[in-house]
Amino acid sequence: MTRRFNVAGPCEPDRHYMIPAARRLPEGPDLVEQGAYFVVHAPRQTGKTTAVRALARTLAASGRYAAVYLSCEGGSIAGDDYEAVQRSILDSARSAAERQLPAELQPPDPWPAAVPEGLLSRGLEAWSAGCPLPVVLVLDEIDSLRGKGLVSVLRQLRAGFPERPRHFPWSVVLCGMRDVRDYKMASGGDPDRTWGPSPFNVKAESMRLGNLSAAEVAELYAQHTGDTGQPFAPGTVDRVMEFSSGQPWLVNALAREVIEKMGVSPPTPITPEHIEVARERLVLARATHLDSLLERLQDPRVRRVLEPVVAGQLLAYPTIDDDLSYVRDLGLVAEGLPVRIANPIYKEVIVRVLASPADTAITAEPRSFVRADGRLDLDRLLQEFAAFWREHGAILEGRMPYPEAGAQLVMMAFLQRVVNGGGRVDREYGAGRGRIDLLLRWPHRGAGGGREEQREALELKVWRGGEKDPLPRGLQQLDEYLARTGLHRGVLVVFDRRPGLPPLEDRTRFEETTTPGGRAVTLLWA
Repeated sequence: MTRRFNVAGPCEPDRHYMIPAARRLPEGPDLVEQGAYFVVHAPRQTGKTTAVRALARTLAASGRYAAVYLSCEGGSIAGDDYEAVQRSILDSARSAAERQLPAELQPPDPWPAAVPEGLLSRGLEAWSAGCPLPVVLVLDEIDSLRGKGLVSVLRQLRAGFPERPRHFPWSVVLCGMRDVRDYKMASGGDPDRTWGPSPFNVKAESMRLGNLSAAEVAELYAQHTGDTGQPFAPGTVDRVMEFSSGQPWLVNALAREVIEKMGVSPPTPITPEHIEVARERLVLARATHLDSLLERLQDPRVRRVLEPVVAGQLLAYPTIDDDLSYVRDLGLVAEGLPVRIANPIYKEVIVRVLASPADTAITAEPRSFVRADGRLDLDRLLQEFAAFWREHGAILEGRMPYPEAGAQLVMMAFLQRVVNGGGRVDREYGAGRGRIDLLLRWPHRGAGGGREEQREALELKVWRGGEKDPLPRGLQQLDEYLARTGLHRGVLVVFDRRPGLPPLEDRTRFEETTTPGGRAVTLLWA
């Protein structure tokens, strides 16, 4: 069977290119050996189900454990109906055991009778007591459960922990997108609900699956080369890492897009240029994985993190404590500080979606900004944007889903329309930056007919009421950005949002100035 790059569901070694699952969760067998209850969490489409399924199979194959993998997703529709949630889990456990274990290791049939509050614990007690091997449960999609249903499950697991292994499962693995830290998370992350002490304070570890390293991406792609003879040209893995930061779904999706969708077949080498085209196609297509992330942009917890990130503002203190952990667990922002979007593809898709309310108002014809020599006419682009902003800016800014970044989003939508299909816009933004840096990349044919790239740097800042004049700091920041990009001229756009100003049509204007380092600057006040 021909192997493929997988973008849907768990990976199987005979059907998909994959990094060995055991390597993604090396601590698992030792924790089970210790009788630990532990959590494995990671964003969607990062390989966690593949890893925990493989762990359960390995444990069962060792002959030392009655290890079963099952999904809790079937109980998600029950919500606060904790009895229905428990029955769903017990039904799933029986079905999984019948597929994965020999008859002598399977649970009793029927499950023993019990009060509604203890169906799960009574069933697991009976199974553990009658099984000749220690029972190990791998409960996937645990955080698909909600409210009292999830709380009931976690409380019963905690209560039975001291009775293992003769009267309760020896080890339990909880797997989901989020870390089951406390009742706040157990109730769906609602900060207005208080449930008391943690229902799962017996966990020994909480492990988060990370992204793939450059070496692992190269290893993954080498499997395709070994199967088909199709090589990846030098620099291709670097470009994939640049765009994806090693996010497993994106790593697979970029390769799949080139091979299966763009039709680049063996023995033609896959090049960095192919990856650039694939990146743009993924952004425009907004595949299921990307759409599932974007659906969360209006979630108040997500917005409280992403709006200041996109606007370059500081995060509020409560956000640091609560919402930031939630958004990280979703995979939308990277680990560590400063807070930043998880990878350039997510960054691009998020901004395009947030800026989409401006799309229908932008009527600029992209080819009208291309000069006879093939270069982009930046001066005309800026003049056209200024005219557009005078006419539509006030209305469009108010329509943006993240108002604090409304002005910047409108300008980015305009720039994207102009370069769409011919170039690209690289964006640098993040919490606390106080600005958004943009680098327009426009490929064209040089005088000798060779491929060249025009690069233009822009910095966007907002002047809000009560703040100091941002111009001195903006010129210093632009100077640093130009030095980093090797450019000698740039554009600084200051959106003046102080109250009591004249209308946009009376104050939008251009000036010429210089940075502290002597680099030329076109300054647009808007």
